Amino acid sequence: MSDAKFKVLIADDLSKKAVQILTSHPEISVETKVGLKGPELAAAVKGFHAIAVRSAAKITAEVVEAADVLKIVGRAGAGVDTIDVPACSKKGVLVVNTPGGNSITTAEHALFLLFSLVRHIPQATASVKAGKWEKKKFTGTELYQKTLGVVGFGAIGKIVADRAVGMKMKVIAFDPMASKEAAATIGVELVGIDDLLKRSDCITIHAPLIAETKGLINDAAFAKMKKGVFLVNCARGGIVDEAAAKKALDDGTLAGLALDVFVEEPPPADHPLLSHERVICTPHIGASSNEAQERVAVEIAEQIAAYLLKGEIGHAVNRDAVAKR
Repeated sequence: MSDAKFKVLIADDLSKKAVQILTSHPEISVETKVGLKGPELAAAVKGFHAIAVRSAAKITAEVVEAADVLKIVGRAGAGVDTIDVPACSKKGVLVVNTPGGNSITTAEHALFLLFSLVRHIPQATASVKAGKWEKKKFTGTELYQKTLGVVGFGAIGKIVADRAVGMKMKVIAFDPMASKEAAATIGVELVGIDDLLKRSDCITIHAPLIAETKGLINDAAFAKMKKGVFLVNCARGGIVDEAAAKKALDDGTLAGLALDVFVEEPPPADHPLLSHERVICTPHIGASSNEAQERVAVEIAEQIAAYLLKGEIGHAVNRDAVAKR
């Protein structure tokens, strides 16, 4: 029987390095239980001082309430929309994440989707594999000197912008929290959302899903865009109004749409965007590279160990709420 003082539950697939880091401390023991949902997860959390998750396991209010000694929930990734943060705060449970761990991978995926979109790479691949040779059908668009609008100028948005500037694109960005001076240092012009919508040839989204961004790219937004825009969303489903996007594709406002995220994941088989010839999509894999997954797993394991053993707080999203208890 283990003499460990703290028990950690790993509720999602994490790199083995996370387990190695945690179990390198004799005061910590680890159990891995992947795939538990709802009542199953709520029943399993008793006796655990920490829970480590990615994006599959849902830490709901019921799960938090069922936990008897829980001190910290660690998300190996940036978003915490699968964690009921208010419920954790109410119970004094710290919620930490790894906001920078998958920034490069997600930024690269957004750019790869944009490249694929403007050159019709998935469609052309399927055509050739079907025995066809349709060169004229898949004539593409250059990105050189085109204007890229970046919605959300945080860690990921800045990487996307920096890479795009290097490709000789004109980059503009919208983010109420960013400074014009910081944007200018990498050759980016900070603008208002309406200006971005009107001027962009391509738009990529890197904002969190909050009240202010839900449905941000809607019918009214599409009406402000020029005809033939390419749109990429590697952020969160719900920022782009999917019904409005379908209309924008049909009327020519959108020349192409690339999605790594949907409102409902996985989307239903009869989702109208899935069958559209100018839509390409991936199954929410923007952060899924071997390097990024190992990086965020290591970071979250180190944060959990530091908090349990030393009371040290890393990238906490509810530090103030917990401190007030």
